Amino acid sequence: MKRVFFPILLTLSVILNIFLVSRERAVGNAGTPVIGAVDGDTIVLADNKTRVRLRYVDAPETGLCGSKEATELLTKLTVGRRVRLEEIIPDQYGRGMALVYVGGSLVNKAMVASGWVRYHSDETAEKEEIKRVSEEAKAANSGVYGKCESTTPKDPKCAIKGNIDFAINKYTYHLPGCTQYETAIVQEDRGEAWFCTETEAKKAGYIKAKTCR
Repeated sequence: MKRVFFPILLTLSVILNIFLVSRERAVGNAGTPVIGAVDGDTIVLADNKTRVRLRYVDAPETGLCGSKEATELLTKLTVGRRVRLEEIIPDQYGRGMALVYVGGSLVNKAMVASGWVRYHSDETAEKEEIKRVSEEAKAANSGVYGKCESTTPKDPKCAIKGNIDFAINKYTYHLPGCTQYETAIVQEDRGEAWFCTETEAKKAGYIKAKTCR
């Protein structure tokens, strides 16, 4: 009887221990509550109101095209929920950046897939997957790619394209008839703009492109 009972007792003990360890890990990894979203790429944690930026995510600055939609989506996905942070690194200003999970869902990927934020190159185990959904969002003209990006003016009277070379922070404008006018894309979610007059463009800090004569 003891020979039969002991193995059963041992098995039950092992199962119980596994359950208790799993439960402890689940509680320990439940995550930190999110109390707010600053914009479309930054959340505020309940712990000391710490701000965390999502890796791979470049959201429109507040007030620009698409910023409202991006902020609303991030709020919906995270605020009032507990998040788990992985692969945390500091950004250039010393702020924390991370992969943000709600349960098993990666918030960074969901934001990029929506199209309301742009893909920002980074290096984690999730790179290829997030890059893939970014390309799909762009191909489908989702989010900012459909609402905030254009090559033709909404108002024919305001057809001057204001473009920014982000690598060197150079602001130039293109008039209809300029060499690069037809191919130039205005990305309003990134701060580029359409202008009605050259005076208006110059006042905003843009200079005429050298390809314009």
